[in-house]
Amino acid sequence: MPLFQAIILALVQALTEFLPVSSTAHLILFPWLLHWPDPGEAFDVALHAGTLLAVALYFFKDWLTLIICGLGGKYPANAPAQEVAQHKRLFWYMLVGTIPGGILGKLFDKQIEEHLRLPAIIGVSMVLIALVMWWADAKARQLRKVEQSNLGDAVAIGSAQALALWPGVSRSGITITAGLFRNFTREAATRFSFLLSAPLIAGAVAAKTPALIKLHKAGVLDLPLSTLAISVAVSGIAGYFVIAFFLKYLQTRTLKVFIVYRLIFGIIVLVLAFLQAGPR
Repeated sequence: MPLFQAIILALVQALTEFLPVSSTAHLILFPWLLHWPDPGEAFDVALHAGTLLAVALYFFKDWLTLIICGLGGKYPANAPAQEVAQHKRLFWYMLVGTIPGGILGKLFDKQIEEHLRLPAIIGVSMVLIALVMWWADAKARQLRKVEQSNLGDAVAIGSAQALALWPGVSRSGITITAGLFRNFTREAATRFSFLLSAPLIAGAVAAKTPALIKLHKAGVLDLPLSTLAISVAVSGIAGYFVIAFFLKYLQTRTLKVFIVYRLIFGIIVLVLAFLQAGPR
């Protein structure tokens, strides 16, 4: 893969991982529409490592606080007991919320990779989830902040995150939607979604990296390490700014523009898939 293609796909990953439009869909459809070769699993892992880097950098202080308090410590040192207890609960909620996606990913990742990464399936998913997002965005009461989350929120949003394994759903889109149905504000639902993504992405990267190291040592890795490293950096840096933008955007705006985008993009993909499948 030429370096310019890798950079473009890294930017696509950064934009679409955190905006509710499905990174998986775009990373499958961009090469399909532009007639580029499949970048392969090594490149997919590199892009997810970049995504993890973005989340880790942006929420570093949040996760540092959650981990220390969750494991029985106190951070910051002058934090009141009620705040420490709140952080401790949220840490364990994040771990509970990761379980559904981790289990389904372990069980069905290979089947999904082999059978569901098809443009027609992605187009349908883009449209259907757009309609669900519209319903949630219009009907949600938006009364709660992240600090008011509970175990039920973790289970509901974590289960929704597991559905994002299906191409075209969008991890951020479905988890933000679930958060809205749980009456979080848009910003709170998005913050919960982004925090929840870190353990799952870290687990996916950790699970796939050893096999890729073996492929590299065996000399069969089809992408130079320099290209993978640049892809991680581009995806991570761009992703950081996308997170900052999206959280600020949702303080005063709705999800309408992303819903409309999903509908239009999904319909275009369905039409193109139908035309390609027709008689020649």
